[in-house]
Amino acid sequence: MNDWGRYVLYFLLGGTIVSLSTYLGAQGRSFLAAFASTFPAITGATFILIYLNGGNDAIVSYAKNLLWFVPPWTVYVVSMIAGVPRFGFWPAMVGSLALYISCVGLVRLIIR
Repeated sequence: MNDWGRYVLYFLLGGTIVSLSTYLGAQGRSFLAAFASTFPAITGATFILIYLNGGNDAIVSYAKNLLWFVPPWTVYVVSMIAGVPRFGFWPAMVGSLALYISCVGLVRLIIR
């Protein structure tokens, strides 16, 4: 498969996960939507593709760096939970993303 075909496959895989999560969430199945969103399908597919293109060392490096994003992601999700009821969706989304980016910047400073 050429590079263009691979990127189309990546796009379809990601779009499928987002579509499934959106559908389940809209149907009131928030637990299943959250499960579909956090199921390691994208990460697993990424592991496979990195392995095929870069080997074991590339996977280990990716996985180690992936762990650094867990705390910022947790801050993002908790701020959405706290912010949406207080401020509404859009202000909470903007604020949560700003917090996420700030936390990623802080993590970047820490790991230097």
